[in-house]
Order: sequence, then C-alpha cells, then structure tokens
Amino acid sequence: MKNLMEYKGYVGSVEFSQEDELFFGKVQGLRTLISYEGSNATELVNDFHDAVDDYLKLCEDEGKEPEKAYKGSFNVRISPELHKRIAI
Repeated sequence: MKNLMEYKGYVGSVEFSQEDELFFGKVQGLRTLISYEGSNATELVNDFHDAVDDYLKLCEDEGKEPEKAYKGSFNVRISPELHKRIAI
C-alpha cells in the first residue's frame, strides 16, 4: 500500500482523518497549495485529478507557467569548513 498517487506528473499525498471520516491530501513539492479530499478512495482520486486539472487551467488562463516539482536541483546546507575544503 502506498500513501502517494500520481497524475500528470504531480504527486499527491493520501491521508485519513478518523475524526472527520475523510480522506485528504495535497500535491507534494510545490510552493502552491493544491489540496483535495473525499469520503472514499474513488472520491479522493477524482478530487485529486480535478484539483490538478483546475490548477493547470488556472495557470493557462493567467498565462503563467505551472510549477513543476522535482526539477532535479536542490540546495544542501553544509558547514563553512566543509564548504571551504571542498572548494580547495
């Protein structure tokens, strides 16, 4: 069993609230918050797909490039001493 799903290159989390009896999640790796929910697995998947489609449509309507997660670059913090040794 996985707690992730994928659609059009976007990865979404799958979580469950026992208190609310609701599945929910958000698209991972973006600054933009894209969330979705459903009372069962089918509703969750459908709302995830709809949320991604809505985001892409909004970007298109506004003439903006949609964010892409996992572009292949990331920042790593290291100590100044290690940075110096690597540079030398």
